Amino acid sequence: MRFEGIIPPIITPFHEDGSIDEDGHAALIEHMIDCGIHAIIVGGTTGEFYALSKEERIRQFSFAKDVINKRIPLIVGINDITTQGACAYATAAREVGVDGMLLAAPYYSVPTAKELASHCLEVERSAGLPIILYNYPGRTGADMSEEFLQRVGQRDNFAAIKEASGDIDRLHMLAREFPQIQISCGADDQALEFFVWGATSWVTAIGNFLPNEMVAFYDTCVREKDFVKARALMSALLPLTTVLERGGKFVQCAKYGADYVGLPAGTVRKPMKPLNKELARQFREVIDTVKISIKAILAGQEPKSDNEVRHVRAVN
Repeated sequence: MRFEGIIPPIITPFHEDGSIDEDGHAALIEHMIDCGIHAIIVGGTTGEFYALSKEERIRQFSFAKDVINKRIPLIVGINDITTQGACAYATAAREVGVDGMLLAAPYYSVPTAKELASHCLEVERSAGLPIILYNYPGRTGADMSEEFLQRVGQRDNFAAIKEASGDIDRLHMLAREFPQIQISCGADDQALEFFVWGATSWVTAIGNFLPNEMVAFYDTCVREKDFVKARALMSALLPLTTVLERGGKFVQCAKYGADYVGLPAGTVRKPMKPLNKELARQFREVIDTVKISIKAILAGQEPKSDNEVRHVRAVN
């Protein structure tokens, strides 16, 4: 399988009582497809998988499968703290008939490279589906090292890796040493560098609320190969990626962004709490600025100055 394009890890909309809003989930999926998103991940961190029951997670697989109805690929997160648990989710994914799986290291246990490879290989054997590995040592505590990649990289189902370590040297290593594994950007503030180095996709939560802008960035980098324009677009995006990558409120921002642009999102499940009023105000301003600046760049104009952005925001 080719993991290509903009692939948002979709949020899980909730009702006020904390139950899953399936109508909202379907509407969000439809909106993404209408905007040209290339594939969708259900059950990722942005979808608050860790706050869902096993039954809710597996229900999401089949629900999203029915809504998408083969129009774009469906990838599901099958992560669990144990190998047995991850295999159970992988088996459920196979039975539903999804297109691929997202697999990270089991968090908290901090496995060695050999242990992590054994975990991933057992999960792969349990489902036989294409896998996009997810390297995020900042959250899992375990790095998908060269030793690990050498152990799993000979299996065709390990088709891609979402690299979210933030270490640019890792990107160079992946491109040079493991050309058989597709690279997916998992560090939003490094998206331009990833595409320059041949990444085939960007797994980005920004697609939940700015899907058109994300698709335009991908087209500029991959289809047009216009890295001068792409640099201008990335410069416009950086204030937004900074908030997401360094603000400590990643899921809350993704859900607030969707709500702000008129899409169903709802609250977050505890222990998280929604953005406070001041952070929400700041995030609205960042979104407005990004949208206005990208619109100007795509129209062949100079990016708007801060004063021009404030004027456009006031008029609208």
